[in-house]
Amino acid sequence: MLSTSRSQFHNPRICNSSAAPVASSSASTTFSTNILARDVRLIHLKIVSVGKGNSPGAVLMAEEWAEKVRRYTTLTEVQIKPNPKKTTNVEIQKQAEGEKVLKAVDARDWIVLLDERGRSMKSEDMAQLIGKAGDRGSPVVFCIGGPFGHSDAVRERANESIRLSDMVLNHQVAHVVLLEQVYRGWTILRGEPYHH
Repeated sequence: MLSTSRSQFHNPRICNSSAAPVASSSASTTFSTNILARDVRLIHLKIVSVGKGNSPGAVLMAEEWAEKVRRYTTLTEVQIKPNPKKTTNVEIQKQAEGEKVLKAVDARDWIVLLDERGRSMKSEDMAQLIGKAGDRGSPVVFCIGGPFGHSDAVRERANESIRLSDMVLNHQVAHVVLLEQVYRGWTILRGEPYHH
């Protein structure tokens, strides 16, 4: 298990997750983004994506954000070629892709599907997802499906399903957006000024 000392993540500007709301100048009460900042145990992140990754621009963007994420935690990425059985049957294609995805995850991994039918997420929700994974001590695997989505077996194995947008995203675009949001989530947890 990957872990780090509490002092490594200590930041005196950060309030912990049980802190009270920050009062605004008006009569209403608002919550500061810093309310989510807290110490987080180092967890391993993995992204398993089904796709070809043939856009050099998207690859460069993904590499840039992946390096930023690695400032906070370890990250590995697994790319699975779509349609490994070269079939014209969509269900067989999804099943074959799903088998490859499941071979890339471990029994103790917390699996998060990226799916157009998943729950909507704000950046603060991503921060909480990462923080809770640290509390559990379980590695997190984000799964980006192929052109026809995830197989039933992958859906059954998943612990949760999220969507990054109400619009359908190309898998390479989803990959870049995911990495940026994971980075943003870590900056929220650390109380850093990237997220406003």
